[in-house]
Amino acid sequence: MKRSPIKKTLILVSILAIPGFLFFYLLPHFAKNRYKSLPIYGDKIVASTFHTVKGKKIPDTIYHVVPDFKLVNQNNDSISWKSLNQKIVVLNLFYTTTTVKEVSDNIKKTVENYERNPLIRFVSISVDPGDDVAKLKSYAASLKARHGKWDLLKGDTTELYPLIRKGLRLDVIAHQEAGANKFIYGNQILLLDNQHRIRGYYEATNPDALAKLDDEIKVLVAEDLRNIKDGR
Repeated sequence: MKRSPIKKTLILVSILAIPGFLFFYLLPHFAKNRYKSLPIYGDKIVASTFHTVKGKKIPDTIYHVVPDFKLVNQNNDSISWKSLNQKIVVLNLFYTTTTVKEVSDNIKKTVENYERNPLIRFVSISVDPGDDVAKLKSYAASLKARHGKWDLLKGDTTELYPLIRKGLRLDVIAHQEAGANKFIYGNQILLLDNQHRIRGYYEATNPDALAKLDDEIKVLVAEDLRNIKDGR
């Protein structure tokens, strides 16, 4: 039995309307949750306070945060969390006399990708107490590291090493080798959110890990922008 022209027209309109409905109605709802939140690393403590979600009281969680610090950059400026207020921070360890330049080169490429993004700052912390401001300035110049975007930091080991071990949860060991100071340290890049929480660790010489870092920087930026929009 043949369908009437009117029925054929209604069926055709329905078929054409479905993709539009999916795009303009359903997609915006799903888009709100399109980014999976990144993990938060470190110890967690269940607080005695609560927040409410859909009428249900849920205990607050106190997460590990990297404590405040006061270090000096390649421009002899004092840098602390106040200097990095509301910034996403990409951080790594280094020292200027290392023979492994690959890590700094990889950081440099990532910096270039986010050079114009004001939400993101890069921090490289020297593990060598012999790295003075002059050495940092020379090393920064070789990398074209611009202070205020990519800060190379130094500090006294009495403050620095506890910050690395307890705050960043990385290892650092100083030793002598052929009469020269050498350092063994966690060769990873950290991604920190604007609340000073660790959101990712990435092997600094692994291409797959670096690609993941790039992806997860974008996720964290999207998370920050979403929080700003929601007034959080």
